Amino acid sequence: MTKPLLRVEGLKKYFPIKKGLLGRTVGQVKAVDDVSFYVNKGETLGIVGESGCGKSTTGRMLMRLLEPTEGKVEFDGKDLTSLSVGDMRKTRSDIQMVFQDPYASLNPRHTIEKILGEPLLVHGVKSAKERRKKVHEFLEIVGLSTFHARRYPHQFSGGQRQRIGIARALMTNPKLIIADEPVSALDVSIQAQVLNLMQDLQKEFDLTYIFIAHDLGVVRHISDRVAVMYLGKIVEVSYSEDLYTNPLHPYTQALLSAVPVPDPDFEKKEILLEGDIPNPADPPTGCTFHTRCSHMMDICTVAIPQLQEMEEGHSVACHLYGEISNNDIKKMEGSL
Repeated sequence: MTKPLLRVEGLKKYFPIKKGLLGRTVGQVKAVDDVSFYVNKGETLGIVGESGCGKSTTGRMLMRLLEPTEGKVEFDGKDLTSLSVGDMRKTRSDIQMVFQDPYASLNPRHTIEKILGEPLLVHGVKSAKERRKKVHEFLEIVGLSTFHARRYPHQFSGGQRQRIGIARALMTNPKLIIADEPVSALDVSIQAQVLNLMQDLQKEFDLTYIFIAHDLGVVRHISDRVAVMYLGKIVEVSYSEDLYTNPLHPYTQALLSAVPVPDPDFEKKEILLEGDIPNPADPPTGCTFHTRCSHMMDICTVAIPQLQEMEEGHSVACHLYGEISNNDIKKMEGSL
């Protein structure tokens, strides 16, 4: 088995809650809580979940735009969490990000030529002529024209701006691109164009993607494997088609039941989740999903389920699929 391009182990991000004049820490928001996964070279891993589940925070930690509280991120044989600021800056030429809002991520004061040329300048391309040539080349690759280089971000549509964002990510010839909800702000017809462009670029440049989204239809279209997140934890990981045809975790089943089907004669059972998402500053004990789960058992309130492989490539963190005795449950209850 080949070694993964990216391996994440026990990644955590806790934000302190401060109160009072002295800014005393009174608690922590567990935005990402013990997340582990891997991404193989050339594949697309989709990360899905509700807003606030920690998927975007996870993406930013992989690039160390946010510093992890705990955990290890190994990319291409290097431990990113142990690199100095200078070494991490150099490594970012191999890891690039496409952001959700294509307007907010582009400097409105700069022309497209300057925006796209800046990564090249930062990573050592000093020749203005060489930078201009590469900017024009990549504008055409993403479906724009060379004369667009002289324009400013406000002169483009949302879809065009996202193409510029993708071109900027490609400028340094990266191995991995983290796409943080890259099509959620676009019209449906434009979404399809951008997704097809990303797939074409993946084949052309041998790219690896981490695709973060909340739209399950979009993720199914582009992903090879999918990781489902809930309240800072990964609850299920599977090959894309297997996840959609055979979801194991109750949360994944509820998510998929809410996806609209464009067929008026098709009948399906919709799973309605009761209650609200728990407060990440005070998550439930045991399985964080047990407060909304119709399959809740005693063990769910006291023991945190671990990801376990049920079949090749399909793992789930749920006590429905585990084997644990009543004595173990009593021991856990006694330790609380």
